[in-house]
Amino acid sequence: MLKHPDIPELYAMLSEKWREAMSKLFAESSINGMVLKNRFVRASIWEGLATTEGEVTPELVKMLTTLAKGGVGLIISSYSYVSLEGQGAPWQLGIYRDELIPKLQEMTSAVHENGCKIIMQLAHAGQFAEERITGRPALAVSASDDFTERYVKIITREDVQRIVSSYSQAAKRAQDAGFDGIEIHSAQDCILSQFLSPAFNARHDEYGGSIDNRTRIHLMIYRSIRKLVGEAYPIVIKINCGDFIEDGITIDDSLYIAKMFSDTGFDAIEMTGGIIRTGKLSLGRADISSADKESYLKDYAFRYKKEISTPLILAGGLRSFQVAEKIISDGIADYISMSRPFIREPDLINRWERGDLRKAECKLDNLCFNPGFAGKGIYCVSREKEENKTAGH
Repeated sequence: MLKHPDIPELYAMLSEKWREAMSKLFAESSINGMVLKNRFVRASIWEGLATTEGEVTPELVKMLTTLAKGGVGLIISSYSYVSLEGQGAPWQLGIYRDELIPKLQEMTSAVHENGCKIIMQLAHAGQFAEERITGRPALAVSASDDFTERYVKIITREDVQRIVSSYSQAAKRAQDAGFDGIEIHSAQDCILSQFLSPAFNARHDEYGGSIDNRTRIHLMIYRSIRKLVGEAYPIVIKINCGDFIEDGITIDDSLYIAKMFSDTGFDAIEMTGGIIRTGKLSLGRADISSADKESYLKDYAFRYKKEISTPLILAGGLRSFQVAEKIISDGIADYISMSRPFIREPDLINRWERGDLRKAECKLDNLCFNPGFAGKGIYCVSREKEENKTAGH
């Protein structure tokens, strides 16, 4: 007959397993000299809390300070537009002019004072820019029948040079503002993702056609930024493992691109998938109701890790500590990034570190973005409803 462990023995076994998991997920690591206290990253997100000119507000500082206090190791900030014609949403954070730097310094200082590192995501919405907000034509990589009722300009070679300069100058501003590094957004539906994807890029010049041509602007941006910020400043890039749309990039394309970026010198790669404007963010995003359906891009990450040595940040659908622990311990990725769970629970990582390993409470309803588009900034609407209902009783 099998002997079941008594309560003290069982507690000791569980404690040992918990300590082992903690030692992996909460061990220090570094990305090009940027020391991180754990393996958890807040993925960049549009908070809807900047001014109409893209300036930092006290509300945005408060949100990121709360995140820093909540235990996350790295914050990737705010989907920030590098030039005026690249703005993709109202009340989006900007990094397109020097006058924005002082308020950004206040934000980075507040995050640092609370024991967290922060890098800025640099973005340009390309053909999905809000021309009604910018008053400028949206820049498209190539022509499309979808542009019949929109104010759109096809990117010229001269525009490419200007876009490259916009990214490099924005990176230098981020460095001057105290950010610990920058992330170049080349995933989902931003302009650099549009250059990568055959679904958007039908150019016949040196920026279209082959994968080497479609990545040309990325390498130009990297080299231009590196000249300004130096070799010791972390430069991360976010890319799709696949677009999951007709004629989009495939996993094989993405692996080729990732190896190229790794060899070029990018200090880390954040991997995600899908195109936001089509609603097809991934093959499994709609259903992550159980642990086995979480982190739905992990199989793609596994292939990445076999091909590149660059640190890999995995985004997409993680909700459980146990899944995070397995991803790190199995070498599927080096870091875990999340965004929506932190909207409801900015202190999620502290909760897990204390030993409360319940899964994240996020309801996956996406109601958090509704107040953002109403000018109030994103927050967890479901949690507010629950608290109001409790207070009503």
